Amino acid sequence: MTSINQRRAALKGIVAGAAVLSTTGPLSCVAGTEKKIDAATALKGNINHSVCRWCFNDLSVEELCKAAKEMGLKGIDLVGPQDWPTLQKYGLVSTMCNGAEISLTEGWNDPKHHATLLKNYSEMIPKVAQAGYTNLICFSGNRKGLDDETGLQNCVTGLKKLLPLAERHKVVLVMELLNSKINHPDYQADRTAWGVELAKRLGSGHFKLLYDIYHMQVDEGNVINTIKDSHAYIAHYHTAGVPGRHEIDDTQELYYPAIMRAIKDTGFNGYVAQEFVPAAKDKLQSLRHAIQICDV
Repeated sequence: MTSINQRRAALKGIVAGAAVLSTTGPLSCVAGTEKKIDAATALKGNINHSVCRWCFNDLSVEELCKAAKEMGLKGIDLVGPQDWPTLQKYGLVSTMCNGAEISLTEGWNDPKHHATLLKNYSEMIPKVAQAGYTNLICFSGNRKGLDDETGLQNCVTGLKKLLPLAERHKVVLVMELLNSKINHPDYQADRTAWGVELAKRLGSGHFKLLYDIYHMQVDEGNVINTIKDSHAYIAHYHTAGVPGRHEIDDTQELYYPAIMRAIKDTGFNGYVAQEFVPAAKDKLQSLRHAIQICDV
């Protein structure tokens, strides 16, 4: 992310609220010319589009839901139980639930956090299932001196205790891959191969990866080949422009139509969520443009 503190603050607010649980619109063409079209019917249906809540925090959840629905999006990422009723009001899905994690830096790779994480996730998993959702985010945490093997072993030890509950409720625990080069120094799950190895050791379809295209371009590159090779272990995708984590247009180095085609060609039927921080004044227009770029 552009600001570690911004995402931490967003996550902190969602964790604090976790206990609360009890169409027509304009889209711009990628070529730059604009015309009014019905988004819901114009989208091709090959990609299930979503957007991350924290990137549009200047809008209320209600305002973002209304805009997302008009654009033809299927749901919103990174919202907790307190906001699920608003999403449901607009027929949207919580495409990546959160609210059980401690923080991005304190995760499953450190046994001292296991008791708290097991409690948090054991309470959240049934809520996710009861609401009819599937994906629940989790994090490796920072290395803090841990080597890759020790971090893997610690994650396996903790997550194996939780997986039977996730399997029973048909919830998928999804660990996000983040770059440690720029945005999240010392984060352990900073390479796809490390996350894939963790998924293999856990051996359950109820643990998968969130492949953040921006983060993995920063730390390892080779995005399309990695998606082709590792797609069986990926439950979810995030987008953003490189460099800067802004719009995914032609000002940056990634060509998202080709990346989206690669994702589609793997048979992926999950969600792709926009997680860029808009630099343009009209943030919703940036989102419309991004959806059009990714709608292959």
